[in-house]
Amino acid sequence: MHRPALPHSAREIFLLLLLAGTSGALRGAQPPARGAELPPWEQGMLDIHQINTGTGDAALFIFPDGTTLLLDAAGVNRAAARPSNYDAPPRPNTAGRAGQTVARYVRRVHPERGKAALDYAMLTHFHGDHMGTLMPDSPRSKSGAYQLTGITDVGDEIPIRRMVDRGWPRYDYPAPSGGAMMLNYRAFLKWQAEHRGLKVDRFEPGRADQIVLQRSRQAFPGFEIRNIAANGFVWTGSGTESRNRFPEGMLPIENNCSLAFRLTYGGFRYFNGGDMAGFLGANAPAWTEMESAVAWVTGPVDVHALNHHGTPDGANAFFLSVLQPRIHILSTYAASQPGPDLLRRLLSPRIYPGPREVFMTNGIWPGRREHMVKLYGEPETVWLLDQFGKLASTQGHVLVRVDRGGDRYHVIVLNDTGDTNRVTSVHGPYPSRGAATETRR
Repeated sequence: MHRPALPHSAREIFLLLLLAGTSGALRGAQPPARGAELPPWEQGMLDIHQINTGTGDAALFIFPDGTTLLLDAAGVNRAAARPSNYDAPPRPNTAGRAGQTVARYVRRVHPERGKAALDYAMLTHFHGDHMGTLMPDSPRSKSGAYQLTGITDVGDEIPIRRMVDRGWPRYDYPAPSGGAMMLNYRAFLKWQAEHRGLKVDRFEPGRADQIVLQRSRQAFPGFEIRNIAANGFVWTGSGTESRNRFPEGMLPIENNCSLAFRLTYGGFRYFNGGDMAGFLGANAPAWTEMESAVAWVTGPVDVHALNHHGTPDGANAFFLSVLQPRIHILSTYAASQPGPDLLRRLLSPRIYPGPREVFMTNGIWPGRREHMVKLYGEPETVWLLDQFGKLASTQGHVLVRVDRGGDRYHVIVLNDTGDTNRVTSVHGPYPSRGAATETRR
């Protein structure tokens, strides 16, 4: 029987020992235990934190080289909304503003905790549950130049190097932005640019060089953020070209102006489309449905941050049949989220085959059942509540942690009742769609 030759040099022996010692790292870091503190991000990992404030959207991305991106910053104000609908309890408690909660979370998990700064901050669109609702009694910043809410709260506490949104520099589409919330946001940008060196960019569909790694780009050539859509312009899939979906002279709703992007890391794919709509009434004009146009050029993904929080106008059947996500993340805070028909679409094997899991940031809270009955009726409410018990998770911050290289990932749910990183549950590992064949076995 033939036996392979043994290494005969010190160099070969050293290389074999080195490979043996690093094989665990090559397979990916071990997931944390339930109840333990979340192990910190490590070089080569991709972390996507869906932060639950109970009042809107906020997500922190830590890219493989340590570059950071904050996507939106919560938080709707109940006094300015419908209290019978926007009624998830604030997390971790009622003290403080949502933007302050986001800032504390960023500091806890940031790779450079002692000197946390954000390389990028990006707003999907200009609604209070994504950028922060402005109230007459919102406190002013120390400079006095703007009031504090949502993104301005975060930027006041943590330096932001570059801001990206859909409207800069004119903020005049689809109509001039003259409301108090937008004027406050623009005052924030102006002061931060003049005193802290903030750079501001307009999100441009089609580009893949606008959000990039800032520290070790060459070390991770498989990482990319492709801009898919904004202001009705959708990437064609060819070069950096985009095409306008909105007819000339038509004024779209703010949600459909949302920016959308696809993140790629090795074999891993992630999609976020803000609040764009995809499921409309029978008589609605075709151009007001954005998801189908976006789906063509996005393609299959591993993780989908659900459009519009899971309200009934999101996640149409065609969109889901193209993206076919293994993981759905619902950032929910209202009784209408998710709608019964939408949840049926997410779970339906007729729309696309294969397993899928749903993670919600907020599930059940006092009074939600009564509000759901008003919205959907008793039978639909019973069905929804029954499904909640079958979902992967219905409460907490949701972290997608992708291993070095992007071939597999875990979903980790974190407790949202205090300023800790304590693990509630761990799911996976899941093989990434584009992982090498031998890795997926």
